[in-house]
Amino acid sequence: MLKIKRKLVLVSVSLLILVGLGGHVLAGELPPTAKWIPKDDLWKWTQYRGEVITVEVQSTPPCWAISKLIPEFEKFTGIKVNWTELTLEEIATRLILDFTTASGKINVFSCDPYQTVAPLHAHLVNLGKFSADPSLPSLDPDDFTDADWIGNAYYVDETRVLALPLNICNMFLIYRKDIFENENYRAMFQMEMGYDWIPTDITWQKYYEIAKWINEKINEGVITEVKWATGHHAKQADPLQCDFSNVLAAFGGDYFKKSPRAAKYGTDLPGDCTLNEPEAIEAADFYNKLISASAPGAPGWDWVDLYDAISAGRIAMAPSWSEYAPDLENPETSKVVGKLGYTLLPKGPTGRSANMWGGYGLALNRYSQEVTQKAAWLFVVWATGPGVQEVGIPLGYFPPTRYSVYDTDTVKDMNPSLREAMLASLKAAREENAYWRPKVPQWLECLVVIGSEVSKMIAGEKTPESAMKDVASQIDEITGWAKIKK
Repeated sequence: MLKIKRKLVLVSVSLLILVGLGGHVLAGELPPTAKWIPKDDLWKWTQYRGEVITVEVQSTPPCWAISKLIPEFEKFTGIKVNWTELTLEEIATRLILDFTTASGKINVFSCDPYQTVAPLHAHLVNLGKFSADPSLPSLDPDDFTDADWIGNAYYVDETRVLALPLNICNMFLIYRKDIFENENYRAMFQMEMGYDWIPTDITWQKYYEIAKWINEKINEGVITEVKWATGHHAKQADPLQCDFSNVLAAFGGDYFKKSPRAAKYGTDLPGDCTLNEPEAIEAADFYNKLISASAPGAPGWDWVDLYDAISAGRIAMAPSWSEYAPDLENPETSKVVGKLGYTLLPKGPTGRSANMWGGYGLALNRYSQEVTQKAAWLFVVWATGPGVQEVGIPLGYFPPTRYSVYDTDTVKDMNPSLREAMLASLKAAREENAYWRPKVPQWLECLVVIGSEVSKMIAGEKTPESAMKDVASQIDEITGWAKIKK
């Protein structure tokens, strides 16, 4: 289905691999990050020598990796890259100013599907024109992992490719193997609770029961390896929304009545907010209970705070983002190297494990000069290419967004725990396991309301039912659905 729908089908994955293995690359003349480029295409990469491009990206592990490899790109292409790392909010603010004035000064930028693509898509270049240009390097969209291509490339119209997947991550469950596989703890739990507690295939209800049991044993001095059973990034705004959405979707709830296609591709007309329906209220009630069993600081934690707690060995299990796995398996940054397991999040009453999909792509500014756009196209193809991704894995480019990278020796020979995390992330992104938050133009405004009301629920200021009904009412006002219903 995807091969029919994707409009950039130009080179097959198998051809790219054969080119690399068959000697059609000028070995010794290309940097490692460009070894995948066919010999006949080399001239396409050197025709813009002397051009300068400005790149502004979100500060994340894949971008840290790319920043270390930029000198290779500059030497190979002759294009100068002015590179800046910012927060997502800072990038969005700077883009709005650039787009409003049509200055085109920011040539390449991190493009979040929800906070950039949906509200600002009219200002982005349709990358299809460059991939179809025989004078420029093309790419194979079918080499990009399915969820990441759809999530990043499109907004509503699948004939317009707006961004190439750069940073992808999924939420999944991280747990302490040394605790859960401890024979004494495991036997004790099974005797008291009547089931095995290994969290590779459990429900959210069992997750909560396990958390309560671990907390009790910590208080009794029986379990001493950790300080708390579980942690969550429940800080108001995006961290809270991401954490809550895993439970919401697993319980059969969602934010809008939308088709599966609209969930992935986006929509300008999200329709009725459904947080006031029974499934959403049940999910909110459970989430409120779940946070009460979490580390005391969780309502003030973002994803970095949660990572810090995991890497310091303070908690036994937590939903977290896959991009942190390399640091968790690095002895220079983590105290739990080799002690962690990675798996899908627990299932809800629906029998579904819903794992939040996240990430962003690289996009181009339509107000930049045409020659600058072409030089920028070379950069985004290189930065998201299989060469950079493979070379960048040890530097933090994780997990890969290209299927071909998963078959390389770099991945096959990597640390077993890190490979487990990579495969768990890939599984979490599958159609049946992934959850896509709403890709709608009003999502930033909706996010403020969700964060505010769910935080009030956690603080005990509102019941789960009143919080969900208030969110639904306010979101309907934001999207204009309230007027339509009248």
